[in-house]
Amino acid sequence: MDIDFPLILVVLTFATGLVWLADRLFLRPRRLSAAQPSGAVASGTGQTQAETLEEPKEPYLVDLSRSFFPVLLVVLVLRSFLVEPFQIPSGSMLPTLEVGDFILVNKFAYGLRLPVAGTKIVDIGDPERGDVMVFKYPKDGETNYIKRVVGLPGDQVRYQNKTLFINGEQVDTEFVASLPPVELHREDLGDTEHEIFLTMGQFSGVGEGEWVVPEGEYFVMGDNRDNSNDSRFWGTVPDQLVVGRAFAIWMHWESLTSLPSFGRVGTIE
Repeated sequence: MDIDFPLILVVLTFATGLVWLADRLFLRPRRLSAAQPSGAVASGTGQTQAETLEEPKEPYLVDLSRSFFPVLLVVLVLRSFLVEPFQIPSGSMLPTLEVGDFILVNKFAYGLRLPVAGTKIVDIGDPERGDVMVFKYPKDGETNYIKRVVGLPGDQVRYQNKTLFINGEQVDTEFVASLPPVELHREDLGDTEHEIFLTMGQFSGVGEGEWVVPEGEYFVMGDNRDNSNDSRFWGTVPDQLVVGRAFAIWMHWESLTSLPSFGRVGTIE
């Protein structure tokens, strides 16, 4: 079972904040009052006896909450509204992204959304054709997927004989190299040029079809065209499942038995 880290983070932040606030408003004043002797008088220094007493020790839970609440709050804000890290688990986005790449995702590029719920509260922008987008898998609404946006709301998308058509126009591609068992091509989606893999000798018909993208939804495909589970097989991505735009690789670490590498650090096309 996958751990819902965003939900856990929200719960911990709320719980520690609630304990800290309750202590500041109610519990701490009671501790100070209980520690003050009755009939305290002024001393020669101008301070009352109560003022010279040390503050009673905080309960363990209060001390723990006071220490962790600011840290959890900062992490929650950064992760929910600014930048979130992800790791690439599969080869569906080769050659753009490799298994073991650690990437950064811009969480505000497509608008500010409530953590966990994903509801957009501030509209800043929308996904654009060519963006590498992280989203929740439409079949379960929980698993994070990453693909490239090829179809926008209202677009007609057709994929036939390993060729992509958008609104009746063939997307320009250029052969780059033969890298058995794949061919490397460069695809032009207008404002974005990027590389894709096409498997050599693989029969046509895989993932072929024609689709019209509904309003408020997006058609996505993997750059490893013949080895990607994407919109060709399970449909479009509703806007409410969008997480953010992947913009950079900051580390590559394929497994615990290997060493981290920073040779692939850079922006994502």
